[in-house]
Amino acid sequence: MADYQNPPVEDPSASTQMFRAFVDDPQPKPATAASESSRTGVIAVGVIVVLAIIAGVVFLAAK
Repeated sequence: MADYQNPPVEDPSASTQMFRAFVDDPQPKPATAASESSRTGVIAVGVIVVLAIIAGVVFLAAK
């Protein structure tokens, strides 16, 4: 098993391999604003539905 934490001093290719692995590693993409806005929209619709149900129950109870 190779020790990539402490490469041997006499092996100059070890640091090159580590650099290439770092450069070739895909970076995670940051979260987009669209996913946050869709979550906010779902929450808003849920709140409106709950309020409509409560209003319907109160209306039927008052009848």
